[in-house]
Amino acid sequence: MKIRPGSVYIVPFLLSTILLTGFKKSRPPRKDTRPNIIVILADDMGFSDAGCYGGEIHTPNIDFLAANGIRYTQFYNTSRCCPTRASLLTGLYNQQAGIGKMTDAEDEPGYLGHLSENAVTLAEVLKTAGYQTAMSGKWHVSNTNGQKTAAEQMAWLNHHQTFGDFSPVSQYPTSRGFDQFFGTIWGVVDFFDPFSLVSGTTPITKVPDHYYHTDAINDTAVAYIKGYADTQKPFFLYVAHNAPHWPLMALPEDIAKYKDTYKAGWEAIRNARYNKMVKMGLIDPATTPLPKRWRNNQTWAQNPDTAWDAMAMAVHAAMIDRMDQGIGRIIEALKTTGQLDNTLIVFLSDNGASPENCANYGPGFDRPDETRDGRKIIYATKKQAMPGPQTTYASIGQTWANVANTPYQYWKAESYEGGIHTPLIAYWPKGITTNKGGYNSHMGHVMDFMSTFAELAHAQYPEVYNGHKIPATTGTSLLPSFKNKNTTGHDQLFNEHFGARYARSGNWKLVSLSNDTTWRLFNLAVDKTETNNLAAQYPEKVQQLQTLWYQWAQTHQVFPKPGHKTTK
Repeated sequence: MKIRPGSVYIVPFLLSTILLTGFKKSRPPRKDTRPNIIVILADDMGFSDAGCYGGEIHTPNIDFLAANGIRYTQFYNTSRCCPTRASLLTGLYNQQAGIGKMTDAEDEPGYLGHLSENAVTLAEVLKTAGYQTAMSGKWHVSNTNGQKTAAEQMAWLNHHQTFGDFSPVSQYPTSRGFDQFFGTIWGVVDFFDPFSLVSGTTPITKVPDHYYHTDAINDTAVAYIKGYADTQKPFFLYVAHNAPHWPLMALPEDIAKYKDTYKAGWEAIRNARYNKMVKMGLIDPATTPLPKRWRNNQTWAQNPDTAWDAMAMAVHAAMIDRMDQGIGRIIEALKTTGQLDNTLIVFLSDNGASPENCANYGPGFDRPDETRDGRKIIYATKKQAMPGPQTTYASIGQTWANVANTPYQYWKAESYEGGIHTPLIAYWPKGITTNKGGYNSHMGHVMDFMSTFAELAHAQYPEVYNGHKIPATTGTSLLPSFKNKNTTGHDQLFNEHFGARYARSGNWKLVSLSNDTTWRLFNLAVDKTETNNLAAQYPEKVQQLQTLWYQWAQTHQVFPKPGHKTTK
């Protein structure tokens, strides 16, 4: 079997159960009829980036899953990378799982910075039902070990020195139910030479020439699938991508596909996406009007940085394109091994597109200042270096993030729809019997995967695990929506992250920004893009939802916050 360059062959470290020596073309049918389960998670992908959700990015394999599965129109995450991963993995709100903010270890139960011992992961639960479990990609739900001095930390980040484990090993994926793991423990990566890369618990100290991390994640997933093909037990596979999270780094041949696409500018791309979404029937313009573009006082024609900005979005697109290519190889591996029809694949993003200007962060903590071979990394604060190569740290910024999240407002880390509203595709030829290729308005949340997968696996979600009391899951099963298009899902949902927050009950949503605690009220039945603030008109509804939010926050470990004993 031919293995792609820069792929899983990089390590003799990969666990022996990944069989790279070939597989039988014919095999007896597996007696266990429960489905395999694959979760594919994109990182900072906008709601409308994929072609099947309105974008111009070439995503034929994601589109294939959508055309033969279900696209959800009301599915939610928790607005940022590690909190969403915590909720997805545990079936709880992220504060209940220990990650209310990021991965810093802090002094309150909701802010441990790692998955709590009072939570169980999907892998731990599914293993109890006999599933094989594996993960490829970004972990980012454990505390980050640091070095004593800034100089030592930078030498570590630059791959010039090694200092051992990247987090406590007790917090690694293989300590939380995964039989096999290949990927990064931390969040941010250099896509050509990622920091915190491990196989199992073994650090990978060097990658081969022509390595590209998105390929390695997908090709490792392919290797797992082929290794499981002749086994008699179903598998759970978590494919957690870093793409298209900054820094913007992609392969030249992928960037070339989009070199002219974004020269049309913010307005043209956003309008084209919106019109395509309307034509597809994904949105109704009567209830989902297109809001004013972020900072629309500056037009593309007035932008002095059009060449740089067009390239930034081209690299973002190239990163998604490359991820989609690998998803195609995953689908092909399932098909070749006769496993495709009875495999549930869900694809989603962990939050909306990112507004961050990562160049302003500069080197430090998890960001190197030079490559392994000594080339200086440019943090392009003045757009003085084009995005794309390993030697530049750049991101798409607020204006393109607003476009990527069309038609919704705001972005990653906020509780407006642009931050929390994720595209979700569910594909399962044998198990989805309703409305294939269509849309479903079932209101779901990443915490629902626990109930869904446990039901499929005939697994018992525990009250106690390893001596620790486990709170009841706050998720609900998606399985009825696979068979009945009229299911409604959650009636109430909540969120809080660095002050950004919302409470939703039915179609009423109360929301505030991270930098402005003013509550705003929207009726999503007629205003899905949050354009008409009704707070002054319905003060009793504001009070009702505010009360619900505080009750939720008090009972789900939002309070007390680290360093603050007050509850408000």
